[in-house]
Amino acid sequence: MADSKTPRNGPFDGIRVLDLTQIIAGPFGCMMLADLGAEVIKVEPPGGEPWRQVAPFMPGESKSFQSLNRGKRSLAIRLDDPRGQAIVHRLIPTIDVVVTNFRPDVPARLRVDYETLSAIRPDLIYVDNTAFGREGPWADLPGYDIVAQAVTGLMAGEGKVNDRGHPLYIVSSPVADYSTGLAIAWAASAALFHRERTGEGQRVESSLLATALALQGGVVMENPKADDAFRTPARERRRALQQEGAPYAEQARARSAPGRGGMFYRAYRTRDGAIAIGALSPPLREKARRALESDFLGQEDPDYDPHDPEFLAKARRAAREVEERMQTRTTAEWLQVLGREGVPAGPVQFPEEMSEDPQVRANGLMVDLVHDVSGPQTTVGPILKFSTAGAPEPRSSPPLGRDTDTCLRELGYPADEIDDLRAAGIVG
Repeated sequence: MADSKTPRNGPFDGIRVLDLTQIIAGPFGCMMLADLGAEVIKVEPPGGEPWRQVAPFMPGESKSFQSLNRGKRSLAIRLDDPRGQAIVHRLIPTIDVVVTNFRPDVPARLRVDYETLSAIRPDLIYVDNTAFGREGPWADLPGYDIVAQAVTGLMAGEGKVNDRGHPLYIVSSPVADYSTGLAIAWAASAALFHRERTGEGQRVESSLLATALALQGGVVMENPKADDAFRTPARERRRALQQEGAPYAEQARARSAPGRGGMFYRAYRTRDGAIAIGALSPPLREKARRALESDFLGQEDPDYDPHDPEFLAKARRAAREVEERMQTRTTAEWLQVLGREGVPAGPVQFPEEMSEDPQVRANGLMVDLVHDVSGPQTTVGPILKFSTAGAPEPRSSPPLGRDTDTCLRELGYPADEIDDLRAAGIVG
């Protein structure tokens, strides 16, 4: 049984976070901390951060911003003015975690760098996210998700080009940004745990570069024995084309090779939609063969060789047979067939369908909120559940500057000084 000291509003109940971030990675990471019960104070310029202006449906509000800043307070101040910096410095003794995602040269200029803030509170946790890390020739360069995808191989790994030969980025989600947001929340959590044990504050560094590399695991890993064993003509051809200065599209086509999952790990059209099958182990592939009525052995074939033209031709024929068979039944019918055999499968759904999906709703993954100015909304809620620590009541994102006066009053600013700061454009 939990004792009386167990937090009931999330494991980070009582932790205060100063969110000095913009766009996606930092705001998402800080929202994850809010979901854990932390009080997150988002600092924005009086005109609002850029993400408020991405496809706004009303002044200062966009779905992009609202989806990344749920559960926060909004403090609108100018960090490029000493009077605004003084507000942050006055706030820091009450703050446990600061999160930034500026270029490495910016925090010191705004006097919100680790050295300045930790001098005010020595046990401060400072999570410093950059595009490319703090060292090396690219350290001071700005960067966004699309650039991280490009320089780390994520984009080329997709192997997609448009009809004019230009690379296509992963457009369904800014994967480097969102995964870095999770890394930011993880970093803050680990540093808080360390402080709980030792009393020490510290700076923790994260970057889009590091996260995008981590997402690719064995693809970017070098292991001479494995690389020699699985060295492919396609990869070697791609390297040769690169040295020859061949067009990117030609290099991408040369690199592409049949996936190891083959026909048992892919999506198919059905009579009324599409379905994805994920059979990665030999027992699951055997079940998939029964469900799909196919005798193609794939990786279990003694003659398996994804680079042998004869084997590839056989694989294509088998795949076409299954493709045609899949189109004779509806998605629901195939889910029943595959389910009876125990084959992992699911319908290919559109993101705009997910807010009413029965499985999503049953697990409480969407929450119904009322925004201060835009009214009712249904948004993705916390991704974790705790059996004893509880969770804070989900709240919508804040309108710009909603909590500025409250925060300043909590810091002891009198009403006339708040009015003067607002009249000077220092706060909003």
